[in-house]
Amino acid sequence: MTDPVLAPLLAALASGEVELVDLTAPLSPETPVLQLPAPFANTIPLSLERVSDFDDAGPMWGWNNIHTGEHTGTHLDAPAHWVTGRDGATVDRVPPVRLVGPAVVVDVTAAVDADPDFLLEPEHLLAWEAEHGELPAGAWVLLRTGWSSRSGSQESFLNADEDGPHTPGPSAAAARWLATERAITGLGVETVGLDAGAAGGFEPPFPAHHFLLGADRYGLTQLQHLDRLPLTGAVLVVAPLPIVGGTGSPARVYALVERGA
Repeated sequence: MTDPVLAPLLAALASGEVELVDLTAPLSPETPVLQLPAPFANTIPLSLERVSDFDDAGPMWGWNNIHTGEHTGTHLDAPAHWVTGRDGATVDRVPPVRLVGPAVVVDVTAAVDADPDFLLEPEHLLAWEAEHGELPAGAWVLLRTGWSSRSGSQESFLNADEDGPHTPGPSAAAARWLATERAITGLGVETVGLDAGAAGGFEPPFPAHHFLLGADRYGLTQLQHLDRLPLTGAVLVVAPLPIVGGTGSPARVYALVERGA
């Protein structure tokens, strides 16, 4: 028998009153992958190795081996991914209850259109709160930049030149503020990584990783369709693989959005 608490949700999903919005980028060999400069090592893009294809190796089944990195495509960063959280949770130890929570969208698309190096600052977050209320405990803060529109091209998505990549993200001050001033679950972005393109030169370097993962918060990257979410009121569901000892995992991420309210 269906739990009476869940029955209204199932009915709302069936009627379309609640919509599931998929925020996940398709994962393929063409999915953009972060490129670190030498001498640092890079992860690999997705590739599939055919095991059988309804042939002599498996006449009634088709299946593949998957080759890719933990941090490829839309993925979760666990605390153990970064030096400040190295003794923290690996992805298999992330409590499932923390993978579901309220989603709040901070829309900075106009600013990013004008400047791809745009940095989110604490004053942007405080201005958002002045209009919509304090960030709720357990929230996923989703930074809407419009950057996912570039995801069809690795060159455009990484947007790098001789000075390095030019992509938006939080400043060091904003990353510290999110990690210390509000009890959020994590930060989600549309870009290839959690930090801004120029963040290797910040103090500390890569501050979103440094502060958030070091404070037992999580990161989500390469989200899409954030324009289909309200600024408040949606519920985010994150479904990574529970890779034992993993520092992260490709994830299916979707939002439950009430329609017609």
